[in-house]
Amino acid sequence: MTATHFDIVGSFLRPERLKRARANRQAGNISAQDLMDVENQEIADLVQKEVQVGLKIVTDGEFRRSYWHLDTFWGFDGIKHTHQEHGYQFHGVETRNDSAQVEGKIKFNPNHPDLQAFRYLQSVVKNYPGITARQSIPSPAQLYAELVRGPENIAAVQKYYPNHQDLVHDIGTAYRDLILALYEAGCRDVKLDDCTWGMLADHDFWKLMTDQAEDIEQLQQEYVAFNNAALVDLPADLRTSTHVCRGNYASTWAAQGGYQPVAKTLFNEENVENYYLEFDDQRAGDFQPLAEVPATKNVVLGLVTSKRPELEKPETLKERVKEASQYVNLDRLGLSTQCGFASTEEGNHLTEAQQWDKIKLVIETANQIWPATKED
Repeated sequence: MTATHFDIVGSFLRPERLKRARANRQAGNISAQDLMDVENQEIADLVQKEVQVGLKIVTDGEFRRSYWHLDTFWGFDGIKHTHQEHGYQFHGVETRNDSAQVEGKIKFNPNHPDLQAFRYLQSVVKNYPGITARQSIPSPAQLYAELVRGPENIAAVQKYYPNHQDLVHDIGTAYRDLILALYEAGCRDVKLDDCTWGMLADHDFWKLMTDQAEDIEQLQQEYVAFNNAALVDLPADLRTSTHVCRGNYASTWAAQGGYQPVAKTLFNEENVENYYLEFDDQRAGDFQPLAEVPATKNVVLGLVTSKRPELEKPETLKERVKEASQYVNLDRLGLSTQCGFASTEEGNHLTEAQQWDKIKLVIETANQIWPATKED
């Protein structure tokens, strides 16, 4: 595990000042620099709050993003911002309809917004000794899933990438170049956010997304190939992880089902060291799939929901960690919220105070389960 057994997934509710600034920028009332100035101040304030609450790994809250994934995709050369007829289908809700589409050969752009964002975050974190800045990025498999979402996107892929292996190579290379650029900027903790595995575990949702019941085993191998192509020969001191999500939009969800259908491939074949897994309600299934996790890997249990304000009972969390330890040794487990608080700028339905109460619950409970992590 990391130095502590408590953690976060990454995104935070957008402060009202930031929401107003983004709306004013979109309306043309302020400049791009004006918006950046607000973002910078709000991120600096957020990091201070993260440190004060006791977190050792911090993020910028994804305050510069509209989406947890699409903003990253749009930052690569060869990918453009498009719109589809419909948004993503969540439980009782349809999202905005933005998408990403191939418009040329995919490459890393040295001016990628995630790299620029991390450089600022790192400049802030340098003021806090012992604190690590994390950069979360959507997985390569997630990019692939977006690029084949709907007939127009598929046609664009076929136009520029008639050979599938060329697509795997270029996406993997673009991502690896981004990761290495982040490393050069001081990043030592990269997390790949990934809904593809959670969707695969829900056959009905995947059929809805693709308009067909594709071979699940084949798709798993494709996803591993895309992700692992980005994880080749990375620096030894770079911590890599993945968060496997079932959808997180305005407190709603997209998919359901346990990890069993994908556990063997996901845990054994993807070349990451740490898994952030959602176990906050019955939709997530039981802990049995964790039996597939190799002894060299760690699991952060997302037992505290970021979707609802009600606080879980510490004793219940302790019992669930104990149950999970039947499959993964306690020293290789950690505790976190099941997802971020604002995977998109809309955010989940709770207040900022309730958000911090959730994080305090995670830290306090973890310090009781793993006393050695408690700071003096």
